Amino acid sequence: MEKFQRFQVSQKVIWGSSISLAILASIPKLFDANSTPFDIIINSSITLLFSIFIWYYNIYSLPKFSSQRTGRSLFNGKLLLSVILGIAIMVILVIAHQEVFEIAHMDAPIMFELRGILINLIVYMFLHLLFQNYQTQQMSVELERTHAVNLGAQYELLKQQVNPHFLFNSLNTLKSMVDINDPQSSDFILKLSDFYRFTLESRKMDLISLKEELQILDSYVYLLKARFEDGFVLINEIDTKQYESAIPPFTLQLLIENCIKHNVVSLDKPLKINLYTENDFLVIENKIQLKRGVLSTGVGLDNINQRFMHLIHKEIEIEKDETIFKVKIPLIYDYHNN
Repeated sequence: MEKFQRFQVSQKVIWGSSISLAILASIPKLFDANSTPFDIIINSSITLLFSIFIWYYNIYSLPKFSSQRTGRSLFNGKLLLSVILGIAIMVILVIAHQEVFEIAHMDAPIMFELRGILINLIVYMFLHLLFQNYQTQQMSVELERTHAVNLGAQYELLKQQVNPHFLFNSLNTLKSMVDINDPQSSDFILKLSDFYRFTLESRKMDLISLKEELQILDSYVYLLKARFEDGFVLINEIDTKQYESAIPPFTLQLLIENCIKHNVVSLDKPLKINLYTENDFLVIENKIQLKRGVLSTGVGLDNINQRFMHLIHKEIEIEKDETIFKVKIPLIYDYHNN
């Protein structure tokens, strides 16, 4: 995780504001008939040096190289210390100018002190507001980074949830085939191997092309046909023009597994699933023939929906009536494999 960015104030701001304050402080002298250019320069010099000192003192009084938080109160002990120190520095500057330049008459010291307090308050409040804004931005960055990390972790968990029981069911099917010396056992093992090879290749990818997803699905359907025979029918009517679009890996497998989980699948009552495209959606449609005693938790569809929300901020659409259940998933066209 990145360290906090240091709080900094531009040198242009420090010097520009100090010069501006020095000029503003000297304006009254321009309208004083008794003032000389030398008086104006001395007056400006004191204000300039004082302003620069106040800027750097207040900056260095902040926790400059750490992520420590400061109190939200604007008026606190640091302000009082800054004002007291400012008064002392202004006295030193005035005396130093009098001694170095041998000035007999200057403005009353109280005028310099009042000017110094005003400058101190202006710089302190401006700097305080800048620093509070900086802290707020850093907190926002932290929250965004934490949110992104949490989303990534949640998404990885979602991907790990894909197909939790399929291996168990497939091995049971294989055992039954071996027990009866089914000649298709070898093909079943090869397809099972292909399916899990696809799983390993795709598990770290957020998106794959629809064409690749259908290749994975072919192996999956072969394994299902070995288990259910003619009790399971998949009709693929997807427009080949959509093959270069993308979806999260194993989306179709999860949807078909969801259909099998909730519907009767038998030779007497085959489960027919239709795949087709509709505008920019891929539609998975099946006739409703619900199993008794199976309650829907919505975990499978929620898994898919969260994956789409995480990747493209779009939700899947679900349509159902008394006889038909449809899930419409958005196809993704602008993507890069990760």
